[in-house]
Amino acid sequence: MRVLVIKTSSMGDVIHTLPALTDARRAIPDIEFDWVVEEGFAEIPAWHPAVAQVIPVAIRRWRKNPWKTLRSGEWKNLRQRLKSTPYDLVIDAQGLLKSALLTRYAQGPVVGLDRISAREPLASRFYDRGIDVPWGQHAVERVRQLFATALGYRVPAVIGDYGLDRTYFIGAPGAAPYVLFLHGTTWASKHWPELYWRRLAELAIERNLEVRLPWGNPAEKARAERIAVDLDGVQVLPPMQLAGVARIIAGANACVAVDTGLGHLAAALDVPGISLFGPTNAGFTGAYGHSQVHMSSDFPCAPCMQKRCVYAPTPDDARQFDLRREQPLCFTRLPPERVMIRLEGLLSPERVL
Repeated sequence: MRVLVIKTSSMGDVIHTLPALTDARRAIPDIEFDWVVEEGFAEIPAWHPAVAQVIPVAIRRWRKNPWKTLRSGEWKNLRQRLKSTPYDLVIDAQGLLKSALLTRYAQGPVVGLDRISAREPLASRFYDRGIDVPWGQHAVERVRQLFATALGYRVPAVIGDYGLDRTYFIGAPGAAPYVLFLHGTTWASKHWPELYWRRLAELAIERNLEVRLPWGNPAEKARAERIAVDLDGVQVLPPMQLAGVARIIAGANACVAVDTGLGHLAAALDVPGISLFGPTNAGFTGAYGHSQVHMSSDFPCAPCMQKRCVYAPTPDDARQFDLRREQPLCFTRLPPERVMIRLEGLLSPERVL
């Protein structure tokens, strides 16, 4: 059985789809998937043993310059590739208009979330069959239910398995244990204050832990360098591709992350992790897996689901906090000392020097 999956982005959403593939392969041993995904995340589906072909797209890039895209022939080539293979089933696992439009070029019956279940209800008009998957549960479980209903099996009554071979990513043991600080994220409101990252690094060093800081763009690199300045044992990593970052994550004793795609990758690689949530809801999109700790702010307006903080500080806030360096204020409920206590609980005693 050959199935086409359309789940283009973001990194976390792509990772959240992997357990559904594992469920399907166990229920239907001869099933194979092709996967349409954004070019920047194309490595991720290829790591799963049930994926035969990865079909990269560049919707984010194409939107910026549609005329150049048309002239280059990239869009034409994608359509031809999708039309060239007959599929037993096409699953739109994203539920957006951009993903639903891609199903028009695929050869096979199309299923996806129905209008009540999809993030963009109009997407359901492109499907031959809409599937009801209730809201109010974790994204991983929603995708698992979508695949199970579409392919005709029951969702296993166990935590989802990402299906990744962790040994593929782990190299030689390091000279010292290290923790990884995954400080980069897209929304301005999801950033834990830089002041707090710096203090957490100091606390880790006091416990003889090395700290490693990855980055993915110039702004993240500059932040990492400010966190690490004059701190022995804190290393700003060199630039690397996603597979290289995955290897660094897999070798870590633990990760501390904001709500970011790399935090979900750490969970997929079964690395103990702490995820820090201010404006977003850990119950719906928190790192999913074993040894994952979600620390959520109980600030009055959290979770607000706003990309930029709109909270107006009160005079009392101004007396308690540094309004220049402790923003957004919802994260003041998750200070570094509290995070370190939870981090120590994740680290195996024999691994801490």
